[in-house]
Amino acid sequence: METFDKLVKKELASARKKHGKQSNIHEAFAILLEEVDEFWEHVREKSDRRNYNEVLEELVQIASCAQKTAEDVVIPAINSKKRKRK
Repeated sequence: METFDKLVKKELASARKKHGKQSNIHEAFAILLEEVDEFWEHVREKSDRRNYNEVLEELVQIASCAQKTAEDVVIPAINSKKRKRK
């Protein structure tokens, strides 16, 4: 099995190809919330019925979404504010 960071990197590349950049923090929150809700569905399953491959997939999507939000929305906003101060 691949490492978690490699799975996230693949998912991030796929999401970027499929959806492009996130345009704002509200969009990012909605996407992240959807992924967390999907993870929550797996958490609520009884442990003997839980599909851990699907749990891992949701965790990878959450991590990928968080990274995409940081890179597409948050870091550019921070850098923009720094440039304005100069």
